[in-house]
Amino acid sequence: MPSLLESKIAFLGGGNMASAIIGGLVSKGVNKQNICVSEPWEVNREKIAAVGVNTTTSNVEAAGESDIVIIAVKPQVAKTVCEELGAAWAGRESLPVVVSIAAGITLESLQEWLKTGDGRIAHVVRVMPNTPALVSEGASGLFASKDVTGEEKELVNALLSSVSKATEWVEKEELLDVVTGLSGSGPAYFFAMVEHLIASATALGLPKEQATRLAAQTCLGAGKMLVESSDDPSQLRKNVTSPNGTTFAALQSFEAEGFAEIVNKSVKAATNRSAELGGAK
Repeated sequence: MPSLLESKIAFLGGGNMASAIIGGLVSKGVNKQNICVSEPWEVNREKIAAVGVNTTTSNVEAAGESDIVIIAVKPQVAKTVCEELGAAWAGRESLPVVVSIAAGITLESLQEWLKTGDGRIAHVVRVMPNTPALVSEGASGLFASKDVTGEEKELVNALLSSVSKATEWVEKEELLDVVTGLSGSGPAYFFAMVEHLIASATALGLPKEQATRLAAQTCLGAGKMLVESSDDPSQLRKNVTSPNGTTFAALQSFEAEGFAEIVNKSVKAATNRSAELGGAK
């Protein structure tokens, strides 16, 4: 198994997440000529080609003799793409590691679709990334088929570390639905919170531009403290909260409105919807 820097890497689909990973790989020193992207849309293909990597409209051509194949297509076309690969790989001596970031497509489905004519199945890893990967601050949950080796996991870790600061392997596939509810959908929760912070401050007289800058930086700064501090979130909260002070008053309002239950229901709703979408494939 070659190292990441030596690997040939194929992307089937050239959307935002694929582009983010490609950018991260190039910044890590991966040879652009070792990356090939299959993308049917000319606009996306030209955008990716401008980075200096190889592009094509053929999934089979892109996968070629790649060591890693990333399935980054829309879920509704994943079956067609995987079956196309399985048919093409029937005579291939060794199969690549397949990494799927196609939301909701189960490992069982991927393995069934990728089965070659001679009965072999590529080793498969499912990944649930999130949009902060676009600025190299992603968080990803991963689940591997039983045949994925430790060496292959390290290769996938290296691949994702180009855009993810947190890469977490889960023990059961259904936990990827929880990852979806937590970090996959999580950025939107923070964006919504910041939206409301800005609206509240603006209603109280602060200019919107100032409120936006202060709220955004507060979110960024708090996140950085979470990542860099040895304290857990509850302790960091306590550190900011003086008895009967301003923060205390705000948190008391949160508690009165059932904030904990609101968050709990939200994460559960996203988790359940992820499971429903996976079961519908």
